[in-house]
Amino acid sequence: MDSIAINHTTVAPSGSGTADTVNMLNQLLNTLHSYRPTPQQNLYLIAFLFPSLLLYLITNRYQQQKQKQKQKQQIHGSLSSTPTTTTTSEKQLHKEDREPGKWPPSSYVFPTPPSYPDWDMHKTKPLPYRPFRYGPVYHTTMGLRTVQPENWIELDNQYRKFHADKAARIAERGEKCIMVAPEATDASVELLKELVEYLPARYPSLFRRTAVGIENLWSGESFDISSLTGTGTEGGRKAMEMAARLVQDDLVLMMERPDEQYYLVAGAVLLPGFWRLTDKFGMSLAELHTSGDVPQYQEKLHKGMYNLFRRLRPEQMVGRNNYFIQVDDSLAWSWSIGSEDDETETSWSTAEKNRAIEHHYFRSERQTLRRLPKTGAVCFTIRTYFEPITAVAEEDYVPGRLASAVRSWGDDVARYKGKERYGEVLLEYLDKKHQEQMEQGLDLSREDDCRAYPF
Repeated sequence: MDSIAINHTTVAPSGSGTADTVNMLNQLLNTLHSYRPTPQQNLYLIAFLFPSLLLYLITNRYQQQKQKQKQKQQIHGSLSSTPTTTTTSEKQLHKEDREPGKWPPSSYVFPTPPSYPDWDMHKTKPLPYRPFRYGPVYHTTMGLRTVQPENWIELDNQYRKFHADKAARIAERGEKCIMVAPEATDASVELLKELVEYLPARYPSLFRRTAVGIENLWSGESFDISSLTGTGTEGGRKAMEMAARLVQDDLVLMMERPDEQYYLVAGAVLLPGFWRLTDKFGMSLAELHTSGDVPQYQEKLHKGMYNLFRRLRPEQMVGRNNYFIQVDDSLAWSWSIGSEDDETETSWSTAEKNRAIEHHYFRSERQTLRRLPKTGAVCFTIRTYFEPITAVAEEDYVPGRLASAVRSWGDDVARYKGKERYGEVLLEYLDKKHQEQMEQGLDLSREDDCRAYPF
């Protein structure tokens, strides 16, 4: 009888669950390669080998499907902060099987956060965000990162200053800094209620939950939210003002309309620095950025930002940071670019050129985005960090990295950030401080260990 020709092939495993089966098959193939069976023995071999091959194929197929499902979950759920039960309404939301501009309420409940470790109104320093990278290339991206629920709001020993500045701004120009459209009243009240639940748990030494709302233990303010409703704009405006008085952040609400675009429909923007709520109120997401000449918005940011707003789920929260240089010491409004009440467009062209370095300030924003579960509004928090450049440049690695980042700005980014008015003085100072650090033995190879981005 002629021998059966069998190619000697090693079967590679496709998953850990099939390793034993694969080893067995390899042994069988090795045996068959050297064995010369009779016709009767061939029948026995086929009867034994067929179930083994069938088992291998079924197992391999199962592992492939399991891996594809895992990858799909990672893609669509990588930003999820906590698991939640999915209701019928949420399944419709995920499939986008809904009428544009209408969001089915979600069953998601924002988790109660643990108290901030050792938080102290006098001792807890602002987090040292330094969100700039080395050149030579400046990358225009959203720079999103996942934010855990407990880190939604950051408070520190600058709270008293922020609280005083906000109170003064509300008294002086509240109508220009706090605005709510009729459609956003429910969302404004929902945001306040979310803060009322969150803050006493996260900062129990500063806030206490009451039967009707929340009490600020430091300022003595007590806020009654029990009577706030979604009827009319007054309730929404009161809610936004209360929320603004509680935190150091500025607050913005964006909502989708039937045209599937998101619009700025509510805001308590008291410390904006470079922009005015009266100019931006009611604008779409795209208009907000194109009206401010955000560099490369259409080319590199619009599509990703639109998809983020459209797909963001209540159980997700993302954050990002940005930075600017300011040549005056005003946290609320940078008067160097023009008067806040000037009806004409403000511009860097009015800023004094090459002011002394003592007048240069590093302004950084930590922004978070999350969807409110009941109304579907996207809540946008803006926490500003404001420090003299002379203080920031004393930190290891910072002057060299910041100088490299500023030099990496293209012409469009440089115009947007006003580099022409301060670049010479700033870079000369940063280069000097970097050289001093190098002469003192700064080890550049350890920077990633000491100051990982964005710190």
